[in-house]
Formats: sequence, structure tokens, C-alpha cells
Amino acid sequence: MVNIDVYVHESSYIDGDDVSIGKGTEVWHFSHIMSKAKIGSNCKIGQNVFIGNNVIIGDNVKIQNNVSIYDGIIIEDDVFIGPSVVFTNVINPRSFIERKNEFKKTIIKKGASIGANSTIVCGNVIGEYSFIGAGSVVTKDILDYALYYGNPSKRKGWVCECGNKLSRMIKRKWYCSVCDKRYKYDWYKLEKLER
Repeated sequence: MVNIDVYVHESSYIDGDDVSIGKGTEVWHFSHIMSKAKIGSNCKIGQNVFIGNNVIIGDNVKIQNNVSIYDGIIIEDDVFIGPSVVFTNVINPRSFIERKNEFKKTIIKKGASIGANSTIVCGNVIGEYSFIGAGSVVTKDILDYALYYGNPSKRKGWVCECGNKLSRMIKRKWYCSVCDKRYKYDWYKLEKLER
């Protein structure tokens, strides 16, 4: 059910009545949303975006131009997906073998950002508030608050919820020099500290 408080450009196509789109969401030029897709409130779906059957997208998600999101992908709230990001849903595709029963689930956790032209290989979890640099190839799970980039992507540091790289560590605590949030570092994981 498409909410009446949704903007869908006239060049875009929505399959069937079983698509759910939340209030305040905008769907721009030449996009295609397949049946049973669920899109939250206040999302921005850019030009030429394909959203497959059964895809789940949370609230306040921004999907830039030329992205295809296939069955098996779950995107949580507040995620940013840059232009021309590529997702997969089968690990070993062949044009002559039907593998729809082998789709691997990919989860993009709350607050994550994926840079332009990155490729996300299916079956992985992209951690909360993580940041994947442009042009990266993600082949494994990404830690919460981690900065990854390259081909294949590797961890190159930590990022704050505000998106800035953390550069000050004092006594196993990281401090954001931009917004002053604080994080506890413990055995390759970062946890936000409450003030």
C-alpha cells in the first residue's frame, strides 16, 4: 500500500498493491519497485533505482542514482547508499542454472554509509555506523563503526556516528574531534559511551 503522502515521479513504476511505502518518501525518475517491497518513511530513492521483490528498507534511507537492490537485502534505518553501488544476491551465478532458492541475505545495519561504485558481495553484514569508501569491494562482514575501503576492502580505522574518522585515542577510548562523542575500544570492536 503506497501512502498518499509519498511522492512518486510519473516515470517510475510500482508493481502491484502489495508494495508498502512510508509517509514522506520520495521516488524519483525511472525507478522500479517490485511487488512485496517494504520501504519506510522519509526515504529518498534516486533516479534509476531498482528495488526487488521482498526487499526491506527502513526509515530515513537515502539511495542515490543507479542502484539495484535485489531480493535478500535488508537495509535498516538511516543508511546512505551512494551512486552506482552494486549488490549481489547469489554467490556463484550461472545464466543457465536457476538459483533463486540460493539467495544469500545481506544486511546493512543502522546508520551505515556505502560510498559510490562500491560492490557488496552477498551474505555479509555491514555494521552499524560503518563507512565503506568509494569503489570498495566488500567480501566479508564489516564491523560496527569501522572504516573500510579498497579491493578487497580492509579496515583502515574507525568512524564516529557523525561520519568523521576517529583520530584521538586516550586510554583505550576514542574521541571524535568534530562532535566530541566518545567510544570504548575493546578487542577489535568499538562501543559508543553515554555521557
